[in-house]
Amino acid sequence: MSFWRCLPIASKELLVNEEIRVPEVRVISDDGVQLGIMSSAQALEKAAAQDLDLIMIAPKAAPPVCKIMDYGKYRFEQAKREKEAKKNQRIVEIKEIRLSLNIDTHDFETKLNHAKKFIAGGDKVKVSIRFRGRELGHPEMGTEIMNSFSEAMSEVATVERAPKFEGRNMFMFLAPKPTK
Repeated sequence: MSFWRCLPIASKELLVNEEIRVPEVRVISDDGVQLGIMSSAQALEKAAAQDLDLIMIAPKAAPPVCKIMDYGKYRFEQAKREKEAKKNQRIVEIKEIRLSLNIDTHDFETKLNHAKKFIAGGDKVKVSIRFRGRELGHPEMGTEIMNSFSEAMSEVATVERAPKFEGRNMFMFLAPKPTK
């Protein structure tokens, strides 16, 4: 299998030149001027006279809309736009911070600094506490730790999902505050 078949240049397939099998089409010239409704054979002749291609851009319209333009140049510009849009895309990751029920102040501050660094990087933070043994009898202590963590993070992050107890774990999600 060829490498080029794996990567499509343009996601939308368009009908070009002889592939257009509609009796009547609305034609637009390469500079955007409407030439009117004509048979597809006449439109193809006009495109060939200008040494350009006839491309169906709106097949669902009545009659379908075709444009006279250079198809190779159009595909190149479309691929360039898609590549540019992909380059500007940012994937948000979820980073996890694990706390314990009997965490010390220095450890708490260290975890807080890590979370602030993740939030500054544009990532979301999942804060979790795992309850072991007798700790399961005191979920309110976990809620207190989660609330103090969210209060300390309140200037840089917002609580996306409040602390929730699931099985032996308690989770909370923090997201970066929207920039104004």
